[in-house]
Formats: sequence, C-alpha cells, structure tokens
Amino acid sequence: MRLTMYTDYSLRVLIFLASKQPDELSTVQEISDAYQISKNHLTKIVHELGKLQLIETIRGRGGGIRLCTDPKDINVGELVRKTEDDFHLVECFDPNKNMCVLSSACHLKGVLYEALQAYFAVLDRYTIADFVHNKDEIHALLFPTTQS
Repeated sequence: MRLTMYTDYSLRVLIFLASKQPDELSTVQEISDAYQISKNHLTKIVHELGKLQLIETIRGRGGGIRLCTDPKDINVGELVRKTEDDFHLVECFDPNKNMCVLSSACHLKGVLYEALQAYFAVLDRYTIADFVHNKDEIHALLFPTTQS
C-alpha cells in the first residue's frame, strides 16, 4: 500500500499545525517553506482539510490557519480513508474494472483484503497527537532558524 502525496502532505500539514501552540496561526507559505514542498499543492490540501473541519482558516491581515480539532481527536486511519480515493490493491477489488478470469476461484483477494484491513487497524490506533510528543525535535527540524 502506498499513500498518495496528497495524503502524505495532509498528514504533514496536521503534524506541523499540531506542533504549534493551539492559538498560534501558520501560513501555507510557512508550511511550504518548512517542508520544501509546493505551495500550490498545499493550498488545495489546506482547503480540503478545512472542508473536513480539521483546520480553521482566518482570512485577512494577520490571518492564517490552525487546527480547529484537538490533535488527539484526529484519527490517522480515518484521515487516510478520507484523503485516499483508491484502495483497489488488485484489479478484482474493483467490480467495474475486474477482468481477471480467476476472480471466482481466487483466494488471493481474500488474503489481500485481510492485509488491507490489518493496515487500517494499525492506522486506526493512532492520532495526530501521537506524532507530536517530541515537539522540541520537530521544532528544530521545521524551524531551524528560530532556534536559539
């Protein structure tokens, strides 16, 4: 299973925001600079995270973004399910595109389905809060010039 960049960046945005003080605002540019990733990609992701009611956008001068959900309430498995659009590990998982002649007799798809469920079971055990216990280390990596 491989996550798309969209999901990867969504997780990174949430970790970035969770590493800040709850009332501290950030900008898309700041996040883009910290991770050295495209501001355009992040703008779309931030918009979607806002629609999912995970972040709050404050417009205008002095505006920015911040989490509007406690990091301990943002389940990683749930987020991955909402940001990924294709969990068809093999052709037979998609009934509209399945052309495999073995489908009716194949036991592989059952094993792969079980593996996918195990994958989500692990992700479901974690929240964004689990990834920011080491805020000092995260800050040193994300904000190297602000360290004294």
